[in-house]
Amino acid sequence: MHKRLFIPGPTEVRKSNLEAMATPMIGHRFPEFDVLFKSTVEKVQKLLYTNNIIFVSTSSSTGLMEGAMRNCVSKRVLSCVNGAFSKRWAQIGEANGKEVDRLEVEWGKAIKPEMIDEKLKTGKYDAISIALNETSTGVYSPITEIAEVMKKYPDVIFMVDAVSCMAGTKIEVDKLGIDVVLAGVQKAFALPPGLAVAAISEKAMEKAKTVENRGYYFDFLVMKKYYDKWETPATPSISHIYALDKQMSYILEEGLDNRFNRHLKMAEYTRNWAKERGFTMFSEEGYHSPTVSCINNTKGFKVGDLNAFLAEKGAVISNGYGTLKEKTFRIAHMGDTQMSNMEELLSWIDEFLSK
Repeated sequence: MHKRLFIPGPTEVRKSNLEAMATPMIGHRFPEFDVLFKSTVEKVQKLLYTNNIIFVSTSSSTGLMEGAMRNCVSKRVLSCVNGAFSKRWAQIGEANGKEVDRLEVEWGKAIKPEMIDEKLKTGKYDAISIALNETSTGVYSPITEIAEVMKKYPDVIFMVDAVSCMAGTKIEVDKLGIDVVLAGVQKAFALPPGLAVAAISEKAMEKAKTVENRGYYFDFLVMKKYYDKWETPATPSISHIYALDKQMSYILEEGLDNRFNRHLKMAEYTRNWAKERGFTMFSEEGYHSPTVSCINNTKGFKVGDLNAFLAEKGAVISNGYGTLKEKTFRIAHMGDTQMSNMEELLSWIDEFLSK
């Protein structure tokens, strides 16, 4: 039996998008591909409220994170760490020989704008990395306030991991002044894993020109050369791009505000359910994610037992991540999931708890 995915990626994929991936193949240097790629890019620009370049990479989001570190950091990067995936930014920087300082807070807490301001005023950094939506803890960073701080430091490249919230919450890239924002399509985009997208500012592109050893696969300058022809440097997953183009049409037809509001309502419904059942949120009050709820397992049940019960109903949720395993559980409310799906899932968890 297929288990409907209520995990923070991969998420449930609609049948029509799976069918789009079975579209007959074309060559990635054919004119037909140029038309497909241009269509996809322009729709993603609308999603992100940006005129910036949109790179589409046949990789996980981690690949584009490495690309950002290799292209946009020459001096020192301030890496904001408040969970497992924001920590990955720092690990990638260090693995690529970059000078990395960590601005680290307790898991479950948010990185505050004043913390960033205090660090950047030293003048030591030419880039900063942050996770907008920390998947491991369900914490959503105060991006608007952080963006205001970043405007005081126009020479610092602003790199944002929006992996588990892009296409589920409004990210006004140009208004916020984000230089690199990236995500994989297997989360709020609700597509199979294997493709990642990023919006790249002109400032980031100019910075890349000054950085040596950018690598090859994720060299922004090489990617831009092909982007200008509506192509990719290496052979992309054309099947994924067919599906992304189709899904972007669906997202725009739903209406961006409608989509973002649906995610907020599902998040609020889940948090209210948790509170009414005597649970508490792991994420700091005021900084809860709109796409994934990380809930303290105050009742002490085994998450594996819950998932065994849910499997019989045809569903699955996530255990806590890493050291939070069994201490928390995570329920994703992202992608094309509807309120009716959340109501059904939570009623099943109620049934489990009653036993």
